[in-house]
Amino acid sequence: MLSGHLSCSHDSFSYWVDEKSPVGPDQTPAIKRLARISLVKKLMKKWSVTQNLTFREQLEAGIRYFDLRVSSKPGDTDQEIYFIHGLFGIKVWDGLMEIDSFLTQHPQEIIFLDFNHFYAMDEAHHKRLILQIQEAFGNKLCSACSVESMTLQTLWEKKWQVLIFYHCPFYKQYPFLWPGKKIPAPWANTTSVRKLILFLETTLSERAPQGSFHVSQAILTPQAKTIARGLVGGLKNTLVHRNLPAILDWVKTQKPGAMGVNIITSDFVDLVDFATTVIELNDLLQEDRDLTKC
Repeated sequence: MLSGHLSCSHDSFSYWVDEKSPVGPDQTPAIKRLARISLVKKLMKKWSVTQNLTFREQLEAGIRYFDLRVSSKPGDTDQEIYFIHGLFGIKVWDGLMEIDSFLTQHPQEIIFLDFNHFYAMDEAHHKRLILQIQEAFGNKLCSACSVESMTLQTLWEKKWQVLIFYHCPFYKQYPFLWPGKKIPAPWANTTSVRKLILFLETTLSERAPQGSFHVSQAILTPQAKTIARGLVGGLKNTLVHRNLPAILDWVKTQKPGAMGVNIITSDFVDLVDFATTVIELNDLLQEDRDLTKC
């Protein structure tokens, strides 16, 4: 089984958002009205961006799980799909091609793409997105199966490199789409590091021992008053920069395995040595195996 540990980024695509485009359909009507003022969009950008690194740079830094939200764009007639987090990001197709280029150059690397939020998408949009996934990755796509049967050796033998999780009933129509329930990602929705860590510990203790992967979202979520206080500073300067070291300290105390951590997401993974810290936890699995052989 793929019992190792993946380093991951939250809202992985949001290293660039377009403040000139319409506000996304993931926002409330009140925000959409306010965003008619150009300054509001500039401020929104400070709170929508959660990563500094492009897909390629994240991959080169060791990130292997990508948290993805997608949407059509109001008024578009070509059914194009974009990444979204408050504001529209790059086209999904461009992101997929960037990832595929890396995988072609690194045939033993495995990635998880978690499509977990869809906005303003009808059946035609879903079919377009799924076709783009097929065209981008082709034979690299891993067929959905039991989590316990997945091993790196199996993936390498079949030359599978991409697991696609699709949180929408359309997954049933395609053998290479994994259901969203196979990768639960409980969300703390807090600005408090103490409450976040308590939540992470609790959800880890309650995770299913078999049948699914598990995402620990080691992220702080701004509330309305947080944004009001740090309006100009943005997410990175108001919440992430001062709290990420404490979150990383928690990560360092974890152990991977059936009831331990599996996948960990974070904002601005480049601000600390996040990816390396998570990847090094895999050494603990090897130590446990060595002890078992003794």
